[in-house]
Amino acid sequence: MATTNSITTTYNGEFAGQYISAALLSGSTLDNGLITVKPNIKFKEVIKKVASDDIVKSASCDFDPTSTLTLTERIIQPVQQQVNLQLCKSDFESDWDAIQMGYSSFDTLPSSFADFLIGHVASKVAQRTEQSIWNGAAGTAGQFGGFAELMLADADVTDVAAVGGGVNATNVIAQMGAVVDAINSNLYSSEDMTIYVSQNVARAYVRALGGFSVAATSNAGTDTKGTQWFSGQSLTFDGIKIAVANGLADNRMVAAEKTNLYFGTGLLSDQNEVKVLDMADIDGSKNVRVVMRFSAGVQYGVGSDIVLYS
Repeated sequence: MATTNSITTTYNGEFAGQYISAALLSGSTLDNGLITVKPNIKFKEVIKKVASDDIVKSASCDFDPTSTLTLTERIIQPVQQQVNLQLCKSDFESDWDAIQMGYSSFDTLPSSFADFLIGHVASKVAQRTEQSIWNGAAGTAGQFGGFAELMLADADVTDVAAVGGGVNATNVIAQMGAVVDAINSNLYSSEDMTIYVSQNVARAYVRALGGFSVAATSNAGTDTKGTQWFSGQSLTFDGIKIAVANGLADNRMVAAEKTNLYFGTGLLSDQNEVKVLDMADIDGSKNVRVVMRFSAGVQYGVGSDIVLYS
């Protein structure tokens, strides 16, 4: 009689953190370090920012505390999320080595396949997280409130109206210029200052620098190479770094310091969980279940230091 060796893999709490980290942090925004990560928020955390007026005064014999120090607070509260996935091992028999799958009628689930499943789920979570960071809507299933939603609701954020008809190679220089012109003069030279752009804005900018802002068939522009001048290198505008935010909706830009934008999660939280369950010994089926539980959310510190083009 054939025996069945099912493999059920479970990670809880901080032991699940390495898998949660791979899932959440492998999206482009987080993987490229474009914003600040707060990795160990169990429930919520207060983000404090200190601002002061001109503290240098004319000297006198007296102590004259006329300068002001302002402390602002914003709350980052990651949202609990989960993945529940079920698949049938039979669907993978033709693609998976029959020897690895075993000769039992229930087909033992090899540990390497369990790793594959976790990796597959992690990549999907990373894609969803990237979208939610910039364009997520609070209260929508599988999402958390993203930067765009938070900024649109904040009167302190400087708004720049988007051009009608969308950004293209002809108008992108002017539109990005409007964003830069709206940046607080005290922040313009900050090494952290970044212009986060959507994919279509980035493409328009590359084409504009390739000479396509004048004629669609032009091959002038940078080094007279057309768009062939660009091979994925870093982009800047007026000396400010440009970062492509894949989750940002088309025709949107955000100018902010990296240290003013936060992503929060609880990599060490007891509520974290990653499971791969072989159901053969439980209900006799050939199904495999993948379970992942984690938390994620975003927040920024000072709205008046941010420019939103929308």
